Amino acid sequence: MDITQAKVVVTGGASGLGAATAAHFVERGAAVTAFDRDPAGADRAAAFGAGFAEVDVTDEASVRAGFDHAVARMGGLTCAISCAGIATAERTMGRKGPHALASFERTIGINLTGSFNIARLASEIMSNNDIDEGGERGVVINTASVAAFDGQKGQTAYAASKGGVAALSLPLARDLSSLGIRAMAIAPGIFRTPMLVSLGEEVMDGLAADVIHPKRLGMPEEFARLAAFIVECSYLNGTTIRLDGALRMP
Repeated sequence: MDITQAKVVVTGGASGLGAATAAHFVERGAAVTAFDRDPAGADRAAAFGAGFAEVDVTDEASVRAGFDHAVARMGGLTCAISCAGIATAERTMGRKGPHALASFERTIGINLTGSFNIARLASEIMSNNDIDEGGERGVVINTASVAAFDGQKGQTAYAASKGGVAALSLPLARDLSSLGIRAMAIAPGIFRTPMLVSLGEEVMDGLAADVIHPKRLGMPEEFARLAAFIVECSYLNGTTIRLDGALRMP
C-alpha cells in the first residue's frame, strides 16, 4: 500500500505511541485522523497535522460517529491502527482480597474488545474500497504487548487483554482475506512514553536493565516506523511482531 495515499485512523492518537504513530504517518504524506477519549487531544493532534474525533473505542455508536467524521474529512479509510489502551496492576489474590472483577472487565473492554470494535467497523468501511494495484483494500494494525507472552505478577488483566489482541491477528486475517484487508499486531516492550518519563531517569534506567540490546527503552517513533512498514509491506499478514530489543520479562 502506498503510504502517501493512505487514509488512516489511529486510536489513542493524541498521546504516547498513538500520537507518535499519527505524527509519523502525517510526515510520510498520509491523511490521518486521531481518535481519543480526551477532548484536549484535538489541539495535540492539530499540532502535528492530524484531524481529531472524540471517541470511546468500547462504544459502537461513538466509533461509528468517529469513522463517519474521519471518512468525511479524509475521503475514505484504508488503515486503522489501534493504540488506545490501559494498564492495570492488581494481583489475582492480594492483601485486600481478590482481583476486582470490574477492573479486569474494564481492561479487557478497552484493550481487547475496543480493538476488535475498531477492526470490525473499519473493515466494514474498507470493504467498499476499490482494490489497489497490490490487491488490497485496507490494513488493520492492533497493539499487543510483550505481556501477552511474558506476563508478570499483577498483570493478569493486562496480559489477558494483550494476549487476546495477539490471538486476533490470524483469525482476523483469515476472515478479511477475501476482502483484500490485512490484519497485524505489534507487541511492544518497554517504551519511553510520557507515563514512564514522568517516573524519572533512574526508574527508566532500571526498566531498561533487562533489555538485551540496545540497552535502552524503545522510542515511540520506532513503533511508528514499524507500523508504517507493515502498511507498506503487503506480505505481512496474520501475525504479531515483537518490538522489544529481545526483552523477555522476568
